[in-house]
Amino acid sequence: MTSVALYSEQPILTAGLQAEMAGLEDINVSAVFTDLDPFVDHVRTSHPGVALVEVTTAVTFATLSKLKTTAGHAPIVLWVDVASVELVSQALAVGVRGILRKSLPVELQIKCLRNVAAGDLWVEQALCDQLLSSTRVNLTRRERQLMSLLTEGLKNKEIAYALRLTEATVKVYFSRLFLKVGVHDRFELALMALKNFYANPVREPQPAAGESRPWVRPSPAFVLPHPVGVARPAARVM
Repeated sequence: MTSVALYSEQPILTAGLQAEMAGLEDINVSAVFTDLDPFVDHVRTSHPGVALVEVTTAVTFATLSKLKTTAGHAPIVLWVDVASVELVSQALAVGVRGILRKSLPVELQIKCLRNVAAGDLWVEQALCDQLLSSTRVNLTRRERQLMSLLTEGLKNKEIAYALRLTEATVKVYFSRLFLKVGVHDRFELALMALKNFYANPVREPQPAAGESRPWVRPSPAFVLPHPVGVARPAARVM
């Protein structure tokens, strides 16, 4: 069962979420905290399936960066009233894996927690569209295949097997892709790929010689500039 550790200053909201999840067999709220420090200690020592953090005046990006460092493999989801592009961009930059609005239907909130626990990224489509508002970069067929397989969560070895390449060749392709589209790592590349996902990349018809297709590249305002785990100034998450 996936355990969810929750930090929140709203007991009624917390009680409602606990009640909705009480009868579920695969996920539950295992611990609730109203103070950040014991919450961070619990995440560090107990390794919950998901760390759900309500955005309050006590939460800063420096706090989130510290939590990411101490959380190990526990993914972090922000529980927010309103999600702006700026918040999403900065939160993803420090390693947050989900942005969950409190006003979403309960079933979608639970779906978000399940998906993030399974290794997915949860950002609503409208926000993705704004984050990835675009200038255009042309990709080759092979590059589009690599990006599609990356969105499916495949590792380099699995991508190499699917495309009949060596793992070393896949690493070289990704290194070139990072430079070409202006990202720093696989995480940022996967976020970009959410904009244009090819459901069956390996069987995609071969284009004519020299043909390439456009790909969406984030505008400079939305490029994630800080690597995961680097502390940012103590600006409030508002």
